[in-house]
Amino acid sequence: MKKLLILVIIIFATYYSARAQNEYGYFNKTIITGGISTGYTNGFGVQGNLMVSNFAQNFPLGVRFGLGYSTWDPGDPWAARRIFINDNTGGVPQKSGTDWNFRLDLLYHLQFLSMNRFYLFAGPRFSAFSGEFDFIDGNEFFNVTSNQWGFGFGGESYFMLVPGFDLVLSSGIDYYLNSSIQGHDTAYYPSNENINPKHGYTYSVADQAINQPKLLLRVLVGFNYRF
Repeated sequence: MKKLLILVIIIFATYYSARAQNEYGYFNKTIITGGISTGYTNGFGVQGNLMVSNFAQNFPLGVRFGLGYSTWDPGDPWAARRIFINDNTGGVPQKSGTDWNFRLDLLYHLQFLSMNRFYLFAGPRFSAFSGEFDFIDGNEFFNVTSNQWGFGFGGESYFMLVPGFDLVLSSGIDYYLNSSIQGHDTAYYPSNENINPKHGYTYSVADQAINQPKLLLRVLVGFNYRF
């Protein structure tokens, strides 16, 4: 929650600073755009973003803040049960996985083939993953969670539909660092300084069972509006 609050403060500070600079003519006209995209992000995903560009003299990069939500397969329910709970075999497993990700990108405009408005982007990522496992008639329900830092890069192109409103095609790759995987009263760490591990399981075993973010391909289509 503290990290989310800091991110929100940075977003609003950048936004209002850019507006003030624009209104009082400190720099050339600041460009502020917001948008929403959807597509494949290791599953179905949706992302909202706010971008500020041309906010400082001779600074060639735009700055974009993004918040994304994705759903995907959280992993093997039977292995997750053994690794985090117990060896029971009763019940019919149901599972679902969700991921909230926070993104900060720097964007650089360049000419690419025949696309006049093509941008390269790169920046840090933060992921909050949760896998839910429910064993129907097996009296077992638990969540497995992981919070991870990462880095991503990619490219996107803008196509004007009407003045101030664009179609956006984007693709990229995100990579997330290993982090603790926690469920019930058990936690596994990359250092293997684990808390209450079941049957001597290690981090690598838990990592194979749970589909927390690792190397992710992202292909999105969306719309941006210039304020």
